Amino acid sequence: MRTLFPPIEPHESGMLAVGEGNLVYWEVCGNPDGKPAVVVHGGPGSGCGAHARRCFDPDRYRVVLFDQRQCGRSRPHASDPATDLRHNTTPHLIADMERLRAHLGIDRWLLYGGSWGSTLVLAYAERHPERVSEIVIPAVTTTRRSEIDWLYRGVGRFFPEQWERFLAGAPGTPRDGDVVAAYARLVNHPDVAVREKATEDWCAWEDAVLSGETNGDSRPFGDRPSVARLALVRICSHYFSHGAWLEEGVLLREAHRLRGIPGVLVHGRLDMSAPLDTAWELARAWPEAELHVVEDAGHLGGARRRDHVRGALDRFARRGGVR
Repeated sequence: MRTLFPPIEPHESGMLAVGEGNLVYWEVCGNPDGKPAVVVHGGPGSGCGAHARRCFDPDRYRVVLFDQRQCGRSRPHASDPATDLRHNTTPHLIADMERLRAHLGIDRWLLYGGSWGSTLVLAYAERHPERVSEIVIPAVTTTRRSEIDWLYRGVGRFFPEQWERFLAGAPGTPRDGDVVAAYARLVNHPDVAVREKATEDWCAWEDAVLSGETNGDSRPFGDRPSVARLALVRICSHYFSHGAWLEEGVLLREAHRLRGIPGVLVHGRLDMSAPLDTAWELARAWPEAELHVVEDAGHLGGARRRDHVRGALDRFARRGGVR
């Protein structure tokens, strides 16, 4: 079993002005002359964390991490109801990544990200394939509306009691209605109590879907600090109620633009949040991608998924890279 590398601290960080009054936090760790790689966090709206740094060999990688617009240490913060989300969309995030790459003087970089991060990785790579050396994705999503509907309705057949509570948290929403859009309205309500209850109800649902992996010992959404929860749910519901501003299925249809880019996809067969078929479809559409199915893993991964990820990153480090 491969273990994570020891904890490492950034040797460089800053705030990058990306337009519309937004400042995006970024940091760099590892070898300043190493192979460039960027970590694209999930959520959307979760912010980057120290854990992701430890997947990369610090002697061989120059690892860039950043907080996407209006979450983490980026400013303004989505937990503030006065923060306008209109300029927080997938095209904006793609442009932010390009601005950050240029700011750091990087020509091409390896892209690493799972869950929502994989959607943004794919969207960026299909828009700027010449800037991508390799891609590593643990937990594949493309944020199709069908995937959103599964996560916030379809998977409810496995958690009927919890889904009924989730639906009841958006009063007046019919069973076949747009529950995600209803929550997007609630977390922007002028009454702070309404916003807080909607945030709690959303996090309770997300934790229910992951409960088979956590055994109830932790709540990946509900255990976050209150400010982080508010930003996460506000940004998630904003993105998912708009289909992430992506044409339905476009990331799979345009996967031919990834031709020539080596990729490794690692996905748990037991992933209830993002079923395996999306990873399978992507692997079929992208000939250079290797798909590794981890039989005993779900959305949160585990030791076996980490083995595949570490193996891919170690292998790609040997390919070298340019700054």
